[in-house]
Amino acid sequence: MTNSITSEATDWKARLRAVLPLFGHRNWIVVADSAYPAQSNGGIETIVSGEDQLHAVRHVLDAICSASHIRANVYADQELAFVPDIDAPGVEEYRRQLETALDGARVEYIPHEQIIARLDESAQVFRILIIKTDMTIPYTSVFFELDCEYWNAEAEHHLREAMLVADLR
Repeated sequence: MTNSITSEATDWKARLRAVLPLFGHRNWIVVADSAYPAQSNGGIETIVSGEDQLHAVRHVLDAICSASHIRANVYADQELAFVPDIDAPGVEEYRRQLETALDGARVEYIPHEQIIARLDESAQVFRILIIKTDMTIPYTSVFFELDCEYWNAEAEHHLREAMLVADLR
């Protein structure tokens, strides 16, 4: 697979609708700020949306929540909490609006480099969709790591226990 980068604003919502049925456990969707780099990994598709970032975050979250086969583990940069408004005007208001946009979602704030490392590791085997927005505040990208909606960690644990018991017989 070759890396796909769409440099002109495209119908990113149509592209999202097209990939959601294909995506599942271990795929990622990233709603990125405008300075997010184009990555060279062939499993990563980057779209320049020209969209307001908070609108894109809400749209992606709603699309994932509407899908019956997936749910999202949501990550954001831990650094965001420490960016001062004096260095990045508008960041305080953005943090408030992001909290509203992600209302109901459990968001894990971890260091940016750790999120990128997880994303890069996943991209070795699984596809990633990056939607670049017009956001010009640092550390504002939101990362959606997809997971299976109809199977959870507890169910997987029960399955593995049953398999272990069966092996002991």
